[in-house]
Amino acid sequence: MQKKEPFIINRLKSVGYAFKGMMLLLKTEASIKIQFGIAILVTVFGFYFKISTNEWIVQLLAIALVMSTEGMNTAVEEIANFIHPEHHSKIGLIKDIAAGAVFIASVFAVIIGLIIYAPKLF
Repeated sequence: MQKKEPFIINRLKSVGYAFKGMMLLLKTEASIKIQFGIAILVTVFGFYFKISTNEWIVQLLAIALVMSTEGMNTAVEEIANFIHPEHHSKIGLIKDIAAGAVFIASVFAVIIGLIIYAPKLF
């Protein structure tokens, strides 16, 4: 019987795997590179316009939602491609639905950005 790792060691390994996954996303996925660039831009805007604590919270949640959803979309695509590498209508539907989730998160993130920054710009 294999000895079970201590809880803390196990959690630290999990965090390491998660960090590795995040870095893989940032290095390999064009769409998340764009989203990361936008996240940096709106963060700079946040400091420049001195947005409120509540605006920071909403902005950071919007960034996290879009980037997390994009990560899940990428995972769904990778699984779908692994299971069925050739084109298949059902796999296409699954990928479209996952991409749709990213689209929804992105649209609402843009709306949030407009609510926060439009009054400061105009």
